[in-house]
Amino acid sequence: MTAKATILFVCVHNAGRSQMAAGYARALGGDRVEVLSAGSEPKDAINPVAVRAMAEDGIDIAGTQPTVLTTDAVRIADAVVTMGCGDACPVFPGKRYEDWELTDPAGKDIEDVRPIRDEVKQRVEVLISQLLDSPV
Repeated sequence: MTAKATILFVCVHNAGRSQMAAGYARALGGDRVEVLSAGSEPKDAINPVAVRAMAEDGIDIAGTQPTVLTTDAVRIADAVVTMGCGDACPVFPGKRYEDWELTDPAGKDIEDVRPIRDEVKQRVEVLISQLLDSPV
């Protein structure tokens, strides 16, 4: 696609799935990707169990804040990955859109969040390799 791709991860609360995906994309893509994350109805804070699950895999998302989804964020993204936010995300021609059906980690314990985290990581690896035409 491009030498540097911009990826936007969107879920309803921007407190779990999209934050985990953004954390992996930053770690795996490095300076080859610009990473954005937002929610259609963002919470006040990141899910602490998601923070813990990511820390177990060496990714620190503790300092991130849920952000409201804006049209501008979608406009500048090369790829928009939604995770259960339905039609809240505006659609622009020429962009890559993916909808990842992932379980929401809200209210789940660490044992239930780990498999969600692992699936997010696997999907992010595939996405980055496809966008950059090279393995991560």
